[in-house]
This record gives sequence, structure tokens and C-alpha cells, in this order.
Amino acid sequence: MDAGAEKKLSKFMSLVLRHDPQAAGLTLDAAGWADVSALVEGACAKGLICTAEDISHVVAASDKQRFALSGDQRRVRAVQGHSVPVDLGLEPCDPPDVLFHGTADKNIAGIQAVGLLPHSRQYVHLSPDLVTARKVGQRHGKPVVFRVLAAQAAAEGQPFYRAQNGVWLTGPVAKEFLELASDCSEG
Repeated sequence: MDAGAEKKLSKFMSLVLRHDPQAAGLTLDAAGWADVSALVEGACAKGLICTAEDISHVVAASDKQRFALSGDQRRVRAVQGHSVPVDLGLEPCDPPDVLFHGTADKNIAGIQAVGLLPHSRQYVHLSPDLVTARKVGQRHGKPVVFRVLAAQAAAEGQPFYRAQNGVWLTGPVAKEFLELASDCSEG
């Protein structure tokens, strides 16, 4: 599979496993798992010819580790980023003192007014470092980064979860726990 086809398959997997399983005629189980063979069939029906081996390669090669295969390699799921309800089985854990949220500068006023909201997703997504958050923000426009006072929020009862790929997940983050980073280039 060439790089272009691999990218198309990865985007299709993100769509189907995070947001719209019906786009491939799939139903996710309660934990977000889909049958690999059904995903191959659904992708092929949409003109995206692939094999189970191609899906395994996308899972292994993803720089962001967005997907996971079950131990028997027969099921696949997204590890975070869902807008469809799934239970990833994550246990709450203590976050570091500070986490980061990258976004576009056009979102500053709204975030400062109401805090971070998951919008269509199940959780707010937070990065473990400023560099990663800045990269996330670049996908949406001119990047800005908010520092999230995660340990303080957790001390006040807010649960935090760490996805398999290292992304931190939580519910809405109140504006009191946010600081606009003054220098997005620091690490």
C-alpha cells in the first residue's frame, strides 16, 4: 500500500471508528471495537480497497497511535477521539500538575469565557507537553496553547484519564483551571 492509500485508509478508519461507523456499515461494540474483516468489507464497498494486513500496518505505523488491535488481531478500535458513545474502560488516574490544550487563536475568547468543552466528542483532549499541543493547534489555524492546571482540577474532583496513546482525556475544564501560554515554542 503506497503512502497516499495508507493516509486515505487512516482517515477512513478515524471516521468510522471515532464518529460514523455506519459509513462502513459497521456497528461498534460498547467498548468501541469493530471486526477487522467487517471494516475491510466496508472500506472496499466505499472503493477503498484494503486488506486486514493493511489495517494492521496503519495501526502499527500511525505516528499518533490512534488505533489499537485486539490481542487476536481480529478487532480494531480508536483509542480516543470518539464522538459516538463508547466505554474505553479507562480508569481515572492522577494527572501531572499541568497539561496542555492546543487550539486556534480564534478560539481564545470563547475558551476564556466558558472553559474547555468537549463539543461533539466525549472528552476534552489534552496533551502531555507544550510542543504536542502546539502541533494540535496548528491543525486548526494559528496555534495557541492553554496550560491546564490539571492537578488542581483533579484535587477538586475532576477525573482525568490517560488513553493508550498518551492523550489525556477529561470532561469540561472550568476557566479557573486555564492559563493562556505566553510562549508556544517552549517545551
